[in-house]
Amino acid sequence: MRILLIGAGGVGDAIAKIAARRDFFELCVVADFDPARAERTVAAIAERTGVESARRFIAAQIDASDADAVTALAREHGATHVMNAVEPSFVPTVFAGAFAAGADYLDMAMSLSAPHPTDPYAQTGVMLGEQQFAAHDEWESSGRLALVGMGVEPGLSDVFARYACDELFDTVDELGTRDGANLVVRDESGNEIFAPSFSIWTTIEECLNPPVIWESGRGWFTTPPFSEPEVFDFPDGIGEVECVNVEHEEVLLMPRWLDAQRVTFKYGLGAEFIGVLKTLHTLGLDSTAPIRVRSADGPVSVAPRDVVAAALPDPAGIGPIMTGKTCAGMYVTGTKDGAPRAVYLYHVSDNEWTMREYGTQCVVWQTALGPVVALELLAAGTWAGAGVLGPEAFAAGPFLDLMARPEADGGFGQPWGLREETPATT
Repeated sequence: MRILLIGAGGVGDAIAKIAARRDFFELCVVADFDPARAERTVAAIAERTGVESARRFIAAQIDASDADAVTALAREHGATHVMNAVEPSFVPTVFAGAFAAGADYLDMAMSLSAPHPTDPYAQTGVMLGEQQFAAHDEWESSGRLALVGMGVEPGLSDVFARYACDELFDTVDELGTRDGANLVVRDESGNEIFAPSFSIWTTIEECLNPPVIWESGRGWFTTPPFSEPEVFDFPDGIGEVECVNVEHEEVLLMPRWLDAQRVTFKYGLGAEFIGVLKTLHTLGLDSTAPIRVRSADGPVSVAPRDVVAAALPDPAGIGPIMTGKTCAGMYVTGTKDGAPRAVYLYHVSDNEWTMREYGTQCVVWQTALGPVVALELLAAGTWAGAGVLGPEAFAAGPFLDLMARPEADGGFGQPWGLREETPATT
């Protein structure tokens, strides 16, 4: 396997560092628009795992908005797999470039909605991933795989959903992704500061778009942003966090392969974060449409959302000043052997551990884990397929076993949890 990894931001950097400890691939080209970022990743791998291990990594420059550039770089290095680790706005070009190069493709965030056709305020538009699923027949007839939504959420959450449907339930009422954390970022004086642990560009897109829900007999529909708040008790000391509906790929993926009455995604944002997002929307600072602004060099055109992203700390760099844990999981309700059942399947990532072991903050590290596990399963032939497919299209057992197995036994040493919940009686 020869990998072209596009994007050396927080998640791309973490993917490379996790992969450096594995031996399933021959080469990984780390490419970024800023070649210095790619070079830093390769240098960090050499420092942590040794120069010999780093010989499998090459830094390169790429413009992810140029499909031809993706194709050319993939062909130059004989890439068998293109791993997309840039913002979802670049999905169409990286997706097309990988196909033209004859490579398989993976991403963690799918093509964007614009806007939802089920939104009562919009009569036209496309849903998350719709552009990619439209190319399914083309990918399938070519015998090649585009594995979409293979991060942590979406990704591991979808694997959990498939496992629950196959192994834990006879009938499923709801597949509900629930994500929460108790992360805190502090400045040098110890004061808590506002510093999102993931790309603010992507977070704005997810949280301010109308959230999607899927129900049997109704299909996909949307609700207002931050709808249906609920307090969810997260494990491993994180505790209770208020979660709200958010637009996310799981809701667009799971109903295509899994049988459930309802599919939801809820994110533990917290009152402060919701307030900031609402303010950005009120001021128009969530917009991606360029506006002309003054600068020292004269008027320039810039998208307000890009200004917000540039003004906030880089998520890749906040690890040393962040504490706490993040939890990704799947809350499932239904029946087993004629009795009601409810479980929460989850994985917790501790920032102290990821920083010590990988020099990477826990949110981006957890996001990066799933793609590397998936790539290893594809390299071994354990997972195989053609077309545009989500994680739930593949057997969950091999993924969860490889992820949880101790590193000494060839696994990733990342155990996952299963917590029995009290089923609702009404």
